[in-house]
Amino acid sequence: MKPIQVGLLGIGTVGGGTFSVLQRNQDEIRRRAGRGIEISMVADLDTERARSVVGDKAKVVADAREVIGNPDIDVVVELIGGYGIAKALVLEAIAAGKHVVTANKALLAVHGTEIFKAAAEKGVMVSYEAAVAGGIPIIKALREGLTANRIQWVAGIINGTTNFILSEMRDKGLDFDVVLKEAQRLGYAEADPTFDIEGVDAAHKVTLMSSIAFGIPVQFDKAYVEGITKLAAADIKYAEQLGYRIKLLGITKRTAKGIELRVHPSLVPAKRLIANVEGAMNAVVVNGDAVGATLYYGKGAGSEPTASAVIADLVDIARLHEADPEHRVPPLAFQSSSLVAAGGDLPVLPMADVVTSYYLRIRVSDEAGVLAKITGLLANAGISIDAVLQREADEVGGEGSTQTDLIILTHDTREGDMDRALAEIQGLPTVLAPINRIRKEELSN
Repeated sequence: MKPIQVGLLGIGTVGGGTFSVLQRNQDEIRRRAGRGIEISMVADLDTERARSVVGDKAKVVADAREVIGNPDIDVVVELIGGYGIAKALVLEAIAAGKHVVTANKALLAVHGTEIFKAAAEKGVMVSYEAAVAGGIPIIKALREGLTANRIQWVAGIINGTTNFILSEMRDKGLDFDVVLKEAQRLGYAEADPTFDIEGVDAAHKVTLMSSIAFGIPVQFDKAYVEGITKLAAADIKYAEQLGYRIKLLGITKRTAKGIELRVHPSLVPAKRLIANVEGAMNAVVVNGDAVGATLYYGKGAGSEPTASAVIADLVDIARLHEADPEHRVPPLAFQSSSLVAAGGDLPVLPMADVVTSYYLRIRVSDEAGVLAKITGLLANAGISIDAVLQREADEVGGEGSTQTDLIILTHDTREGDMDRALAEIQGLPTVLAPINRIRKEELSN
């Protein structure tokens, strides 16, 4: 059978890894796919560097549209990134009748509904395993492996940069700013790490997983996004003393009122497997009604781990290239006609309506009656307390200090109620600094 012809748009880290792995494992891949898969064209503005990677095994051009316009190309692999030219090229490839493979989570999280609709109308596939958690096959697990389940929730460490920073903060007792500089020096963090440390990258990924898990359109604009920049070494230490680890989690849950879609630091019990995922590794827990909790762990980034996911998509396309489009796996797992309309029976909940439990660190004057006043305000808001830890003033501010930290763990409460209670507590003259609030996730059922 004639090999599938692939055009690669961008041959940076992931593109180079894709070309290398495909060359190295081509015999094994052919046996799995039932036909060959060949990268025959590469588009990259740096044509000299591209030729140094592919040699004479593929034609190199500077203009991506030459690849899209080539009638011999069956599949276009988009590895450019971003929302701009990448979107235009993907839609042009679809219009030209090409299947598309992309690792571009930002593009799909924002414009996925439009792109998937265009692909369905043209009868081509858009595959994106590499867009979430690198080499971990979490998209395939959600779309196919767990298809018998009613998914209850998904929670994941899906950004390696932030997980590396949090691991270093815990291991070395350092504050965020210090560890970020080290992460940049080691190459774990970009020169501009905003998308990572502010949670945006994780939010792109959990938006896609939420759509697949619950059959809703991609709605990145409705995700709650909070990064790790406000975390202090003290929070990491106190959490450890209480039996928790702090992780930046992407979380999506099905509730009676709608879907939760959120990214933020979370206290996770240290006994949970996901709490022990360290360094730049990724992990995702999926809870289904039939299977219970399943854990997916591995490298979430890097040249060859991500290439593994890109090539898995190419193999799927090679197998289904000539199949009736109606019998292919839908891009969001559910048939397009059965996707829940945005704002319908499964709306994405505003953060104020999310119910969870909390860790609060409150810097206060070390004087009588402070704790009673704070717990009274929480009680007035209907918030019950699970545990209270008061540090010795000397431990917090040194010998002779007149300040101390109150650590409060609460039971489940509505976020909007917590917001109002914290506003009142923050206004107390004995509260001396902004209150640190971290949500707590048991991930037990």
